[in-house]
Parts: sequence; structure tokens; C-alpha cells
Amino acid sequence: MSMELLALVALLPILVALVLMVGMRWPSTRAMPLAWLVCVLGAIGAWNLPPGYIAALSLQGLVTAVGVLIIVFGAIVILYTLKYSGGMETIQYGMQNISRDKRVQAIIIGYMFAAFIEGAAGFGTPAALAAPLLLSLGFPPLAAAVICLVFNSFPVSFGAVGTPILIGLKFLAPLTTEAVASGVALNFTDFGSFAKVIGQWATVMHGPMVFILPIFMLGFLTRFYGQKKSWSEGFAAWKFCVFSAVAFIVPYLVFAWLVGPEFPSMIGGLVGLGIIVAGAKKGFCVPKDTWDFGPQSTWEAAWTGSIATSTNTEFKPHMSQFMAWLPYILIGVILVLTRIPELGLKGFLSAQKLPFNDILGYKGVSASIDYLYLPGTVPFTLVALLTIVLHGMKGDAVKKAWTESIAKMKAPTIALFAAVALVSIFRGSGVADIALNPNSYPSMPLAMAKTVAAFAGNAWPMLASYVGGLGAFITGSNTVSDLLFAEFQWGVAQQLQLPRQIIVAAQVVGGAMGNMVCIHNIVAVCAVTGLIGREGMILKRTFWPFVLYGVVVGIIATVLSFGPYANLF
Repeated sequence: MSMELLALVALLPILVALVLMVGMRWPSTRAMPLAWLVCVLGAIGAWNLPPGYIAALSLQGLVTAVGVLIIVFGAIVILYTLKYSGGMETIQYGMQNISRDKRVQAIIIGYMFAAFIEGAAGFGTPAALAAPLLLSLGFPPLAAAVICLVFNSFPVSFGAVGTPILIGLKFLAPLTTEAVASGVALNFTDFGSFAKVIGQWATVMHGPMVFILPIFMLGFLTRFYGQKKSWSEGFAAWKFCVFSAVAFIVPYLVFAWLVGPEFPSMIGGLVGLGIIVAGAKKGFCVPKDTWDFGPQSTWEAAWTGSIATSTNTEFKPHMSQFMAWLPYILIGVILVLTRIPELGLKGFLSAQKLPFNDILGYKGVSASIDYLYLPGTVPFTLVALLTIVLHGMKGDAVKKAWTESIAKMKAPTIALFAAVALVSIFRGSGVADIALNPNSYPSMPLAMAKTVAAFAGNAWPMLASYVGGLGAFITGSNTVSDLLFAEFQWGVAQQLQLPRQIIVAAQVVGGAMGNMVCIHNIVAVCAVTGLIGREGMILKRTFWPFVLYGVVVGIIATVLSFGPYANLF
């Protein structure tokens, strides 16, 4: 079977999911199981994979999905614990004292707070934490979900303490060694220095969007969710957006270029958060007028879901601001302590696994649940339990928090089980074992990427980031996208005589921007905002920022590949 036909077969499950969720507005609970079934039929009919092997891959996906669901549950239980402890209303009170302007709140929570959480934890955690917080401040659930998904992009390349680069590019280690030995590599000496170089160029590609995205999204916010339906109301906050972008990008660049890929997003978010909160309190660069969404009675029905937006216009403190924020402070501290290898906790926690090896007897088809290392357990659930004591919660309040949290897990469980099982088949379809893959076909994602590359030629720098975005859309992870496509991107660069580190950096950036549209993140944020069933609507909203991001990155990658600086690589 030709590569083009294989690519078409591989594309069908994605098309089915898109048509059903975006075109027909099916909920992911119905669309994703059907997309999984189409993927199964393609794996059997085109790839000739044994049904038993496909079943094993699907079970592997279910195990992986459990890990994602643990993160979602942890985020939800934190939300409801703070709701019933009085901590959330105290935070709302404090946030209103910083600024009642929803544009400013969107930047502080959705942009900067989420960037810090992404740098420390990654894996969709920021949207799952930040969106409920915006919801509690009076944002329509749909607006909160879209804002947090789109902003969860530029920090992602350095998420989870550099995991997308340090782990996602690990299969390039022998290729970098070969490049150094052959004298091809000009500005790296081993995989460690190569990873640092990739991080450096990734910040250059992300840089313009660090400034463009907040201005664009505030305009989007006021255009689609404001009473006047005006872009200009959002753009009016451009000074605060630029102030926030500078506060973030200075430490972001310093740590990427001088230290490495572990801390740019985490330090950028932490430093930036402190700066813009202090600035907002003093009114620095804050718009003179205060913008809000208007009365909930005027909202469109599609904006809301099963979790009610706060209807309070005035909030009362039930404790000190420090005590109310203490759970989030503890989350940040614990994430840092458990993600830095030198401290020892990372090694201990990550070693605690519930393994599922050689599922159904198929060698290498394995998965595990890192039950202590997942952010959903440590720190989310752990901090939720500590909050019971810290906030002096009574038994009835605790019962309500946990009962509601568990009830919210039904819909995302169905959707994620199907979505991650599909991803597992995608990844496993290119297995090297001739008994399982008799035609030695490449994996489904690789078949799609090779077909696109054959048509693209020297236009590849404009398209490379979209391949990374495709990987994130399919797998739900920048790291896994890099694992899937980094070798392919290196090969295309080598074949077309393009600078390898620039093309690989575009892959890393593409995997980050793909977080806006990936099914995993959309389902997760729908779960914590009560929007299960609205995934297609959200995808329609996040698609255009994704396209814009790719265009900007493509222009930068093209200039670096063919412009006057190309000889530096």
C-alpha cells in the first residue's frame, strides 16, 4: 500500500473525531469511542495488525488514561475543597481587591499563574487548575476553558521541569553524537548541549507570541463574550499585556539561554506573577475602565455547563489571603521539590509504580501508573487532604467536596479511555516486529508526516511546527509528540539540508502550541468546568489561535533556515 494511502487511512480517525465533535457537536463521550473504532478497523485492514495486539494496545491506553484521570480528579477535588472550606471565596475577595477587571484577572490567572504551574508540573495541569479559578471569579465556563487552553502554549516546551526537551528528544541522542563526530554540528558538543540549544531557539520562536497572544485573546474574550461584542475593548488592555509579557519573558530568556531547559517557564511564571500582581495593585498599566461579562441572564446558554459560575458580585473573606492561597502555594512548592532530581524526592516518587508489563503477552506493550509521581496524587490530592486540616473543615463540608468531585468524573472517564486507547494504537502501529507488522509499515503518525513532507520540500520550515501540533493533538502531550516526531524532523532537515536544530526546535514549539487543540486537554478542562459535551465548540475556538501561532513560528523558522543567519547552523 502506498504511503499516501496509508496516511489517508491514518487520518480517518482524526477526521471522524473532528466532524462529529466540531461539525455535528457530538460530545466526546460519543465521538471518541467511534473514532477509536475507526482506528481499530484501519489498523486491521491497512496495517494488518493482529486483533490481539490491537486489544493489548487499547488496554495500554486505558492504563495511561487512568494517570490522566488522576490528574483531573486531583484538580477537581482541590477546587471543591476550597469551595466548601471558604478558601475560594476568600481568593475571589482578594482577586477583586487586586482588580475587578476580568481582562486583568485573565492575564494574572490564565496567563501567568498557569505558566508557573506548567513549568512545574506540565501534562495539562495548568488548564485544569486555572480554569476553575477563573470560573469562581465569574467567568463563563466556555470563556475560562478557551482562555486557559490557548495560554497553555508558550510555557509548554519547558513544562514539567524541561521534560518535553530532555525526555521528548532522547531518541536524538545517538544522532547528535554522530553529528558531532562527523563535524556537522557547529554549536553543540553532546546531547546535553544540543538540548540547551533547542531550548534557546524554542524561546526565539515562542517569543513573539508571548506578546501577541495575550492581546489577541483579550480581544477574543471581549468580542465573543462581551456585551458590546467588540475586539477593541480587549485590545484596550494592551499595556497590561505588554507589561505582563516583559515580566515573564525576561527570566524566561535568561534561564533558557544561560541555564538550560529545566526552569524557563517555572521561573518566568513565578517572577512574572509577583511583578504583575504588585503592578496591578498599584494600577500600573491597568485600563482606566473596568470590564466585565455583564449579567449572567444575558449570557448565551452555550457558555455555561453543569458547574455553575459564581453569581456573587461581592465576596467575603473567611480567612486570611495567605491561608486561602496556602493550598496553591503548597502545590507549587511540592511540585518544585518533587521535580528537581538533585533533591532526591523525584527519584523516590517516580520509582513507585503500578506496572502492567507485556499486556496480553505482547512483549513491549507495557504501561504503568506512577501513583505517587502523578500531580493528581502528589501534590493535588495530598494538598486537598491537608487543606481539610489547614482550613478547619467540618465533616459535612468534606463529604460534599469529595462526593461532587467523584460525580464529575464519569463523562471524562469515558472520553479519555477512548482517546488514549486510540493514541496507543497510533503509536504502536509502527512496531518493528515482522510478526505483528508484516508489511513493516511506519506508524500511523509517521505515515502522515512523511506524506506531508514529500509534498512540502523547502517549504518545510513553515510546516514543521504543525507536525508537532498534530502530535500533541493526537497524543495530548508535547513530550510524546517529540518522542513520535523528533527523529522524523531531524531526518527531513538532513534530507533537505536545513539546520537540524532549527527544525527540531520548531517541532518542540509545535508540540507546545498543539496543547490548545489536543483532545486530552480539552476533555480535561471540560471536566473541571462542567462542559463535557462542548468539546467541539471549544476546538472551533482554539483552532484559529493555533493556526496563527504556527504561522508566526513558521516565518521565524524560515528566516532562520534560509536567511542571513542560516550559515550559523
